[in-house]
Amino acid sequence: METEPDTTEPEAEEPTEPEAGEPTPEGPGRVRRLLNKPWASRSLTVVACVTVFVALLYPNILRRISVGSFARIPIEAAFIILLLIVLPRRPRITVASILGVLLGWLVVEKSLDMGFFRTLARPFDPVLDWSLFGDAYNFVNETYGGLAAWAAIIGAILLGLSAPAFVTWAMLRVSAFLTRHRRRSALTATGIAAAWMLTFALGIQLTAEVPLAARTSATYAWDRIWQAREGMKNEAEFAAEVNNDPYRDVPADQLLTGLHGKDFVLTFIESYGRNAVEAPEFAESTGAVLTDGDNKLKAAGFSARSGWLTSPTFGGSSWLAHSTLLSGLWINNQSRYRNLNASQRLTLTKAFKTANWDTVAMMPGNSRPWPESVFYGYNRVWDSRNLGYQGPKFGWASMPDQYTLTRFNELEYSKPGRQPLMVEMPLLSTHTPWAPIPSSIPWEQVGDGSVYTAQAAAAASKADIWSSSKKVRKEYGKSVVYTLSTLIDWIQRYGDDNLVLVFLGDHQPSSVVSGEDASHDVPITIVAKDPAVLDRIDSWGWTESLKPATTAPVWQMSDFRDKFLTAYGPDGAH
Repeated sequence: METEPDTTEPEAEEPTEPEAGEPTPEGPGRVRRLLNKPWASRSLTVVACVTVFVALLYPNILRRISVGSFARIPIEAAFIILLLIVLPRRPRITVASILGVLLGWLVVEKSLDMGFFRTLARPFDPVLDWSLFGDAYNFVNETYGGLAAWAAIIGAILLGLSAPAFVTWAMLRVSAFLTRHRRRSALTATGIAAAWMLTFALGIQLTAEVPLAARTSATYAWDRIWQAREGMKNEAEFAAEVNNDPYRDVPADQLLTGLHGKDFVLTFIESYGRNAVEAPEFAESTGAVLTDGDNKLKAAGFSARSGWLTSPTFGGSSWLAHSTLLSGLWINNQSRYRNLNASQRLTLTKAFKTANWDTVAMMPGNSRPWPESVFYGYNRVWDSRNLGYQGPKFGWASMPDQYTLTRFNELEYSKPGRQPLMVEMPLLSTHTPWAPIPSSIPWEQVGDGSVYTAQAAAAASKADIWSSSKKVRKEYGKSVVYTLSTLIDWIQRYGDDNLVLVFLGDHQPSSVVSGEDASHDVPITIVAKDPAVLDRIDSWGWTESLKPATTAPVWQMSDFRDKFLTAYGPDGAH
């Protein structure tokens, strides 16, 4: 678009007063006089045109922000120009304002997508994901402090308000400019449409992923409308799915008969994904720990079987994985999670409780009441408020995994005369930001955790680690080695003949560690001393090791509950 004044006769219907987005010629003030100068007015118009152009082509994936992404032809520009030049003044201002707000909101939503893709490997869901901002605030606050959390809130609010406001101003100014130059604007729109159709028909691309003919905003907006519609449809379907439970009415004496007298410990290892086992930069160190662990546990009389599960989440939202495994339903968003917790679904925990196990949750990451524990069926919950830890925090984790396991021994596992236990116990030392990372110490020295003060003080800081993605990945690998080593050592040292322990990842680590195209797969392992326990899952085809083979079966995480209840029920006996 040209910025010099048109010499043609003004249109008859044009008002004489300035439109929205244009400076008024009269009025006091040095700023206003400056803005009324021709060069200033033209500069603002150029800024407005560039703003609208950039907003139309703004990508929603961080790696696509490049000069090439903005060297494209947006078909929406042709439609906007034609629409604005045919409308009378007042409807034109209204339409331009609405378009500005919508386009500005798309910029905000695409920016949110960038963060979600980077962390959770999926786009932001404008219907279901608002509740995650509270969890994001808690994570930043607990990891980086209150100042950083408030800075993040202020930044998010400023982005949410300023982007629609600025794009609306730009759209109004562009609208006023277009109507002063209707003929040239119509020719420009025609040229944009013709160039777009030609490049689209010829399939001309700037790169393999970026066609020259862009439909960025229109396609994105349609996708989001469709996503909202599918979300509502999915919610209605889930209401029926949650009530279709083949194990709901199974009598207590028919549940988990193959595990009578055993202690069942379910351990989620935070961010323990397939990449931790198979990616070249982690495979050697993790593989060494698992191979050494096989030897140690075999010497202690234990055996293991391992496979793969596909998690419903990636990079975070661990509670979705926990609820998926325990409920036997695919819980991949917050709406499904809320609806599940309002249902009477038989969880794995409830099945153990019904069959007369004592159900316990060891939740070192929880710092507030956890009402969901009633739905899952826990008799007791131990968390950061009552585990007695007196040491420093290690990143997001409130306490090292070795401390959590030590307190589990003291509070539950070593108690004389107790019932068989069913325990869920997440281990969190592998949680982002992977700094600082604790080191193993003699178990008898763990005490109240104050012994870790010197470790935390001497460890690398988060600021140093996060200055380089290479450093982040290195520290992630170290955290996995720490947690796996600690857990294997605990089994070897304290596990008795009745221990049945399942450990698995909740999800892959964020994209900064796992890359852009990583799967959602996580390892899962069952460890037991009694051969009869593992004999029941021979048909699963799992690897006889702590490390699952690449070719080991891959199940949806939601399949585990029913397969487990079948294998350890009366029909699973050999």
